[in-house]
Amino acid sequence: MLALVKHIGKKSAVLCLSAAALLWGMADAASAAGAAAQSGSIAADKDQEYAARKALYEQMSAATGIPWFRYAAIDQYERTIAKKKTEAGNTASGRLTAITIPAPIWAGPLNPDQDDKNPKSILFFGGFGRDGSGDGLADPGNDIDALYSIAVHLHEYGDSPNDFSIAVWEYYHNGRAAQRIAEFVKLYEHFGRLNLAGSAFPLPIGNSYAYRSTWGTGRSWGGARIHEGTDIFAPHGMTVRSTCFGIVETKGWNRYGGWRVGIRDIENRYHYYAHLSGYEKSLSRGDIVTPGQTIGWVGSSGYGSPGTQGKFPPHLHYGIYRDRGINEWAFDPYPLLKQWENQELRSLRKARKK
Repeated sequence: MLALVKHIGKKSAVLCLSAAALLWGMADAASAAGAAAQSGSIAADKDQEYAARKALYEQMSAATGIPWFRYAAIDQYERTIAKKKTEAGNTASGRLTAITIPAPIWAGPLNPDQDDKNPKSILFFGGFGRDGSGDGLADPGNDIDALYSIAVHLHEYGDSPNDFSIAVWEYYHNGRAAQRIAEFVKLYEHFGRLNLAGSAFPLPIGNSYAYRSTWGTGRSWGGARIHEGTDIFAPHGMTVRSTCFGIVETKGWNRYGGWRVGIRDIENRYHYYAHLSGYEKSLSRGDIVTPGQTIGWVGSSGYGSPGTQGKFPPHLHYGIYRDRGINEWAFDPYPLLKQWENQELRSLRKARKK
């Protein structure tokens, strides 16, 4: 602990001096974002929020030595598991981060005052909370205090990526949380920005495919079950594309889905592409992909041992799943597919007019 105090202490002056600037900046960002929302400029609102959040992470990085993208990844994971959107951290609430630390962890499980904000008594009871802003309070609702407390926790384990993953696991006690946050770190570090929105229809736009909503229809092969996705019928060998910015999480054979690929995006959604005839040869687990990037080709694989083909017409089964921390479940991808298809059609029409 002494080494940790010395490590953080060297930069505590920077942190305290920057605290006021950070707090003023957050207030200005919230005000500007609110004005943008009232004027109907949703895109401008989001851009301002992204800029304010990244500035916060970078200043905390300068003060603590922890890379900004690690703060961003933890914050983003908290956003994806929030029960309500209003809990997900937004400028309207006066906060930029979505990090919510439960009272027993923040104040200490045996602390009789679960709303304690006194750094000394919190430390006495083994609580997580620390005063990062220099105002004498350890406030879990203060972004700087929350991020600084996380920094103290992370420094206890070391600076390497493996140390970081261990520290995350020790906090969440959830292997999936550690995996997701490591994937988010990789995405943020690679692209250098927070805004990783963007989409593509999984097949090249045209008139050579057909699909409708097939969500929930019955399936009998391998036992009674429902269809968790949308089937897009297309010629054998047609290009299959990534729909998002993401990480290749799974690749290989599944007896139901045949040759399939699974990609995790920054919103903690898992995109599932099944019945492929093959993969793009350079694609590997852990690779970063972008919207529209080729990942494989339409086929009819599955419903049997590895290599089984032709038990149904060629098509792409596209499914999408959301992870909320404890559970992950499928939801109907058809509305998103129509949205992505229409967006690309509009873009193509605009390009032709130029």
